[in-house]
Amino acid sequence: MQRKRAPQAFSVALSLSVALSLSVALSLGVLVLSAGSGVAQTPEPFYKGKTINFLVASVPGGINDLTARLISRHLGKHIPGNPNIVVQNLKSSGLALINRVYNTQEKDGLTIGIVERGAPQLAIMGDPNARFDPLKVTWLGSVSSYRNDAYTLSVNASFYAKTVDDLRKTDRPSAKIGSTGAGATNGIFTNIAKDVLKLNIQHVRGYRGAAAVFLAQQRGELDGQVVGLSSMKVGQPALWQAGAFRPLIMFGRTTRFSEFPNVPTGRELTKDPKALRLLDFAEAPFFMALPLIAPPGLPAERAAALQKGFMAMTKDPAFIAEAAKMRLELSPIDGEAVRKVIAQMMETPADVIAQFKEIAGTKN
Repeated sequence: MQRKRAPQAFSVALSLSVALSLSVALSLGVLVLSAGSGVAQTPEPFYKGKTINFLVASVPGGINDLTARLISRHLGKHIPGNPNIVVQNLKSSGLALINRVYNTQEKDGLTIGIVERGAPQLAIMGDPNARFDPLKVTWLGSVSSYRNDAYTLSVNASFYAKTVDDLRKTDRPSAKIGSTGAGATNGIFTNIAKDVLKLNIQHVRGYRGAAAVFLAQQRGELDGQVVGLSSMKVGQPALWQAGAFRPLIMFGRTTRFSEFPNVPTGRELTKDPKALRLLDFAEAPFFMALPLIAPPGLPAERAAALQKGFMAMTKDPAFIAEAAKMRLELSPIDGEAVRKVIAQMMETPADVIAQFKEIAGTKN
């Protein structure tokens, strides 16, 4: 009798085992779904009521700061959930900012930054302080690709030089051109003007931000600086409208700027193939002039929300009108276009990068 009931007992035990296994599997499935629900959360409920921290490695009044504050007033309404956006100025370099955003542990889409356009270039050059991979950054886009801008060597209107040819005359006083220091874009192009184009320039370093350089020009400490055309128009509108500055060279362009048809591009001032290759690499960051970043590894739907929101903002009539009022040049590109500029820079021959590194660190 016992042997006849054994199959039934075995069947019951097997059923209990299967039921238990299914219960465990279902429980684990619920846990997995629960754990993943935060990641899979759609952007609108995630961003609703939240604040995005917008980091800027610039003192108030510089072009990056002014651009960031303009963006902060418009970007939120183009991101699902309409988050608040608060600008935070950091007392640090552009490299420190991108390192901070790139290496943050909180890859949640609540931290963005506007970075110095030359920061990815430093990583490509192998700068030991660049702790990021420029192709892994979440690039949102740039409000400027320099289509309607230029990086100018400009002097005070009172300075003797009327054209760049006047800076070739060694019997005249050197033009005192100010910059924020070695490695900064304005310092690099001051060195290019001096050491590659052989202009009669004295490089004066160490100013904290473009606003300080403008102030030194007004005090007569400096004769000029290498600075963006839009930076003069946006940062010093009264002085610009008063005709206080005279552009002598237009960097960051392959053709002359229509607003200043008599001012040559940097490329027109040399026929040396090596110098022209150097300018290719040096000028590349201008074509992603004011780039916005977020950390790598964001949930895909949040990265897309930020990127799409950025491009939607650049088409917003209210944003365009305020930018025009500020005289900010707009020629926006998306994050993928920024990545393409960086990818092209990464193909630069090693000897050109070595020459650029020497120019960037020149002490004279």
